[in-house]
Parts: sequence; structure tokens; C-alpha cells
Amino acid sequence: MTDQDGTDVRIAVREAVMEVTLANPGSRNAQTPATWRRLAAAEDALTPEVRTIVLRGEGPSFSAGLDRRMLSPDGVPGEMSLLSLAAQSDEEVDGFIRQAQAAFTWWRKVPQVSIALVHGHAIGAGFQLALACDLMIVAEDAKLAMRETSLGLVPDLGGTGPLVDRVGYSRALEICATGRFVGADEAVAIGLAVMKAPVEEWDAVVEVLSGPIHAALPNAVGELKALLDGAGRATDQIARERAAQIRRLRELASLFSVDARNS
Repeated sequence: MTDQDGTDVRIAVREAVMEVTLANPGSRNAQTPATWRRLAAAEDALTPEVRTIVLRGEGPSFSAGLDRRMLSPDGVPGEMSLLSLAAQSDEEVDGFIRQAQAAFTWWRKVPQVSIALVHGHAIGAGFQLALACDLMIVAEDAKLAMRETSLGLVPDLGGTGPLVDRVGYSRALEICATGRFVGADEAVAIGLAVMKAPVEEWDAVVEVLSGPIHAALPNAVGELKALLDGAGRATDQIARERAAQIRRLRELASLFSVDARNS
């Protein structure tokens, strides 16, 4: 077991599960660049023994999104405000956003299956962080929204691709352009979330979901993730299936050979 404590992100690895907790409930887990750096660094805590990653937020909300102080002239202590950032060159702004995106993009790339447990508000960056995970479970009080356009911005933390993958272009446009809240029942109905469950039942639900994943050969699940991610946009998906299966057959043959030699 390992534990890592950040100011607003807590990481705990216990056997096959890594838990990442947004731990700044006083601000409803609002996010700053420091939050993103710690979330990006969470990938370093992964070991081959970890099979699932669980993401949750402390307090009344999963995440209220960007810390609004980032939109003020002074910003957050120790960090450049977005208003100051706008005065920088395109290359500098691009680098800032690229670094922020690193906190959101690794969840889909690693072989482990990630599960976001969402309660209360998941707004903007909070919504995009939940979308970064492979699976989302929502509580009855969950309220998800993309409010960037109301601030004159667009979602830029890796959330647009997963959103379109789950609900389609038209529904994604409607959700983002209006900035409206999507409740728990609708989130399940349109495919944003895989299920709704009371917070007090989350641990049991995660255990049920994780059981078959932990029982499967780890490389098979990781290969499946890579195969399904972007499948709807791939022009060579059939070829990707063939290549993935060849790799699986090679590994299985190797495993059986080792077992035969050891018997």
C-alpha cells in the first residue's frame, strides 16, 4: 500500500486498486494548475499490479471546475491567471494548455480501467475530468455541465472527444452550447454514465465492476481499451482488431508454453 498526499489531490494504492481523491471540499474541489500537475503525476503511482483506478471527490461535489480566481487579474497565488496568459505568445499559451491537458489525457491511455464516481456538481473541468475516465457512475444528486461558452471559452481539457463518443455530435453540441445541467437519470439514459447508484453503495458497485476486470489477464483488458478507444472514428478498425488479436494469441501461446515447461 502506498499513499501520496497533495494539497488538493490524494492518491492511495492498495493492491489492485489506485484511488485518486480530489481533496479540497471547501472549494468544491475547484481546480487550479497545481491540481492539474498533481493529477498528471498520479500516473507515476501506477504499477503493474494496479488493475483499476477509482476517481472521486470529497465534500458536497465532485468538482466545481476551474477555480474562478484564475479568471481574475491576480489569479491564484503562485500561478499565472488566464487573463495574464492571454497576453503571452501563441506558443506559450499552447504550452500552458498542453501541460493542463496532461492531467486529463492519461486516464484513457493506460491499460488500467478508470472509474469516476460523480456526486453533486461536475462542471467544466470537473465534467471533463469525469469524462477522462473509462466509466462514470453517478449519484442521484449529480449535475454535469459544460459552462465554458458562458465565459467566452471552449472545453480544452480533452473532454470534447469522449463527450462526442458517448452521446454523439448533436447532443454534445447542445450540452456544451447551452451549458445546461445534465442530471443523473439523463446521464445514464444518453450514455454519459454507465449507472446511477447511491454514494453509500459505491464501494460495493465498484467491487462488482472490478471483480471480472481483476480476474482477466491484464494485457487483454489493456488491449481492449486501446481497441475500443476511438473505434468509431478509425478507418482501419478491422485491421486494428486483427493486429490486437495476433498480439493476444502470441502472449497466450507464450504463457501456455511456460506452463507446459513447468508442469
